[in-house]
Amino acid sequence: MGAASDLARARVSLATPGDLDEIMAIERSSFAAPWTAGSIADEIARPWSIFRVLRNGDGALCAYLNFWVVYDKLHILNIATHPDHRRRGYALALMKELIAEAQNNAVTQIVLEVRRTNQVAQRLYESLRFARVGVSPGYYTDSGEDAIQYALRIDAGSE
Repeated sequence: MGAASDLARARVSLATPGDLDEIMAIERSSFAAPWTAGSIADEIARPWSIFRVLRNGDGALCAYLNFWVVYDKLHILNIATHPDHRRRGYALALMKELIAEAQNNAVTQIVLEVRRTNQVAQRLYESLRFARVGVSPGYYTDSGEDAIQYALRIDAGSE
């Protein structure tokens, strides 16, 4: 099957504790300083944290997205796709669904931070009309790398 048909069969759901091993496999293969299993389990359990997983048509957990909504601002904490499933549109699908949901709720802005060296993620965010709004020097404690801050203004009912 092609990537487009696989994406069409993909399903997004809320993460559960049973997803932790698969999430950790993505986390460890995606980040130089991955979150711990305990940190991710805490995020899944927190009532204010929304942790979504995307499974392809075969049921494999391919990507995840974790965010908080604080008042009218949505803050993306983490998004990742398993290396075996990259470049198939899964992260884009998660982001588009998130933006559409934000447009239909009381969210006025989506914000996130990304490593200065993560050009792939920056291109994704910019393709969705996120704007660079600042830099956090030394934000990433594992390497001292700067974070680029991005924001997307949300107008209710707009696309």
